[in-house]
Amino acid sequence: MNELPYQVLEQFSLTQEMIEDLPMHVLDDLCDGRHSPVLPIEVADESGERIKSRTRLAFLRKDDGAVDVVFYPALKNSPLECYDEVQQKQLQSGKAIIADVRTADGRASKAFVQVDAGTNQVMSVPTPVIGRNLQVLAEQLHLGSAEVKGLQHGDPLTLIVDNDMVTVGIDLNAKTGIRMSRGDEQKWREQGKREWDKYTFGVYGCWMMDADGNLDYVPEAQYTDELWNEQKKAGERNRAAAALHK
Repeated sequence: MNELPYQVLEQFSLTQEMIEDLPMHVLDDLCDGRHSPVLPIEVADESGERIKSRTRLAFLRKDDGAVDVVFYPALKNSPLECYDEVQQKQLQSGKAIIADVRTADGRASKAFVQVDAGTNQVMSVPTPVIGRNLQVLAEQLHLGSAEVKGLQHGDPLTLIVDNDMVTVGIDLNAKTGIRMSRGDEQKWREQGKREWDKYTFGVYGCWMMDADGNLDYVPEAQYTDELWNEQKKAGERNRAAAALHK
């Protein structure tokens, strides 16, 4: 964490306190090179006007050993021109599809492709990677070929595991490219959009999620009575949970 380029982040109105107040699992992902949730940023344009936007970000280590940051900004529309009409409709509906993509050296390759609902960016992962993970999942859950084929075509699968209803499907934002959640397909889709609680309190402030799933940060000095009350409730819940685990 002490290697992160905080000076660069502050140019986009992301302070060190805001980053350090992200949940621990998010910080672990960032330190492993994975991307962040969609975060608010603010920059100045050529005329000095402040522009608000949203983006995912990820950290990478350069050849000289220093850590830098790359942004995946939220787009108005997904760049889907290279896909046919059927594929575009599937991608716009949130499905993962198998399609031809161009590698960095210009070669054509098959990949699972999906639109990131948070940014409208098009994500892709080589088919062997997701294919292998699907194979492991199929063996663990004793899935048939028809069920695996449905998953490969981007259709979430609902089944009963240990008397619980669970749904599994391809989600390229997940660590393995496959996400499982309790409940039916609708719950599975909702969970993918709403990763956080409404209030996530840190040391210096609180990350708040609105009804549309957008995150914004409120420093402690700007807490309203509502936020102070919610922080008190969160503290009481944490103490109760700690007592149960003693």
